[in-house]
Amino acid sequence: MTRGPVRFLWWLATEYRGRVALGAMFGSLWFLSLAFTPWLMAQAIDHGLHPHNVGALVLWCVAVLVTGVASAGLGIMRHRSMTKLRLAAALRTADLVMTQATRLGAALPRRVTAGEVVTIGISDVWTIGRAMNVGGVGVASLVACTTIAILLDRTSPKLALVVLVGVPVLALTVAPLLRRTQRAGSRYREHQGLLNARLVDVLGGLRILNGLGGKEIHQHRYERQSAALRDLGYRVGGPSSWIGALGEGLPVVFLAVVVWMAARLAATGEITVGQLIAVYGYTAMLVIPVNVLIFCGFDTVHGLVAARRVTTFLRLPGDDLAGAPPGAPAALADPESGVVAEPGQFTALAGHSPQDAAAIVDRLGRYGPTRATWGGRPLAEFALPGVRERILVADQDADLFAGTLREVVAGRDEPGDDRVRAAIDTAVAQDVATDLGREIEWRGRNLSGGQRQRVRLARAVHADPEMLLTVEPTSAVDAHTESAIAERLVAARAGRGTVVATTSPVLLDRADVVHYLVDGRVAATGTHRSLLAGEPGYRDLVTRVFGEEEAA
Repeated sequence: MTRGPVRFLWWLATEYRGRVALGAMFGSLWFLSLAFTPWLMAQAIDHGLHPHNVGALVLWCVAVLVTGVASAGLGIMRHRSMTKLRLAAALRTADLVMTQATRLGAALPRRVTAGEVVTIGISDVWTIGRAMNVGGVGVASLVACTTIAILLDRTSPKLALVVLVGVPVLALTVAPLLRRTQRAGSRYREHQGLLNARLVDVLGGLRILNGLGGKEIHQHRYERQSAALRDLGYRVGGPSSWIGALGEGLPVVFLAVVVWMAARLAATGEITVGQLIAVYGYTAMLVIPVNVLIFCGFDTVHGLVAARRVTTFLRLPGDDLAGAPPGAPAALADPESGVVAEPGQFTALAGHSPQDAAAIVDRLGRYGPTRATWGGRPLAEFALPGVRERILVADQDADLFAGTLREVVAGRDEPGDDRVRAAIDTAVAQDVATDLGREIEWRGRNLSGGQRQRVRLARAVHADPEMLLTVEPTSAVDAHTESAIAERLVAARAGRGTVVATTSPVLLDRADVVHYLVDGRVAATGTHRSLLAGEPGYRDLVTRVFGEEEAA
């Protein structure tokens, strides 16, 4: 399914083969009713109107009327069935994308931009739905072209030959434009995802940008990139507009050629007047399936571009294993850095580079490729739900969903007021609200930076995982609040494993084990006080941080 865009579209078509077959059936019957009408009109002229046979004329006119009514009904059913097929394919794709996004969880922002996800969910899924046209009305159009060729062969083999040759020629005329559209569309789609990512970032940080006075700079930058995307869209629109023009114009030219040939045959007596009118009707009707085939090619090209982005997203590595996690609390170890986090201990990671500590936390939490072990076995071997159930990474950039304070802190658990208040007390977040029913806006937009950080910490404490990993959980609070958080967090996590990446002397002093990191690896391990006494680099790090806090 995810091996490539063609396989994905084929998989979708087979998943909904019943709807595809229904669309092809109603489409074929509709086209056949249109093609049958000129033949009935020819019979009415040749057997009723021309010989002045009123009875035959009335009979054939009634047949034309019945066929017209049937054609209207079949046209409605064709449209309904194809609309349902397109919607079903689009929604199934959206469901796959949502499932993958949920499966990746907090690792999602590390794998793909938010703008790419937005573009896939809003644009690509519906483009893929339109690509299903080729399986329904596309097949019906081929049936219609074949039927008309057979009918024309009964009238004049020359005209049938023109149709059989002319339809492939039309396709070959449009094919180079379809290839150009696909290449330009791929570039446009890539830039569209990047631009949407910037838009999401700007909207998410609008409050900060307003405070820093950087709103105008980002606005101008977005406008420049938007203009570049518009120009790229013009390059996509060039071949696309030619496809539209040729889709409308070439069949008309084709119609004129066939009618001209039929008129010459009628003038020489090779075909009757009724047959001439039938030929005109066949060819006029042929404009519709030829036009449909051209636009099916157009939809398929854009569908392949969209399917390529979707399959790339669906191939992002996730959890395809089902290994059971350790039966009891076990140590986490990161061989790349030498960090070991024992169950039941408060472990701190301190280094000059916050990015190194954050990368270790990501590996221990299995956010991305990792060689970390859990209980001596590779962490990547375990089923991800079991890992997430017992190992929690409290990301400082994690979103806060909209809802009451009670619901935000409780997360997936059933909110219990006593437990929620205990978690809020541990995070020293009582100033957020005395009422647990206070409404928190999406991403905590009605909270200060320090309040958001403490609500995130309260949510992590409330989850009470076997191993909690967090990065700088007190970076946005004052020294007094930090001291209170450190004391309460150690008490609340007693008997549970905790890993904190921090350079805060207050937190480091309360850790059971401190790993001092240099260039992303453990340079020394011990207690805070033993490292102060024996490691000059660690002493310089903590002294510098303490000096900065004193200056603040």
